[in-house]
Amino acid sequence: MGQVGFGQPDDGVIQMAYVVPDLPAAIKEWTTKLRVGPWFVLEHFTGLDPVYRGQPSQADISLAMSFAGHMNIELIQPNDDAASVYREMIERRGYGFHHWGVATWEFDAAVAQYERAGHALAFRLGAGGVHGHHGGAARLHRADRARGRIRGGVRTVLPREPRLGRQEPHSLLHLSFPK
Repeated sequence: MGQVGFGQPDDGVIQMAYVVPDLPAAIKEWTTKLRVGPWFVLEHFTGLDPVYRGQPSQADISLAMSFAGHMNIELIQPNDDAASVYREMIERRGYGFHHWGVATWEFDAAVAQYERAGHALAFRLGAGGVHGHHGGAARLHRADRARGRIRGGVRTVLPREPRLGRQEPHSLLHLSFPK
């Protein structure tokens, strides 16, 4: 077991993400009520070559990232009505918790492992090369036929920056459990 560059163990949850209707208001609430901040904000993000449910995607989001101790916090606001894993969640159960992030060393192998376990790929994007690392993002959902609803995880994989000569996990998996 190692650690990602910001100190969280690389074999467990390193991120929690929430879909919000108003990013500036959510940042203000997290900052004033929970003392989380400062925040890094991307006002328009689509990723590289995004694919949603097998089709090219142009969904545009704003996102903000910060830390609560060593835990990365991500806030996501859809900027349009394009189909996306975020719009799916909003339509099913509204705004709120979306996914956990879990570190992984091998993006493609991790995605394949979850697919073999019955998770269907819902979303994937490239993250490009960061310091020679190539990762991406993949969100996979598992259908629980016995209960007739989607259960299981969304997984996103992002490259991690090497720090102080240590090797970092190349990827980050995001897990979500829609109701």
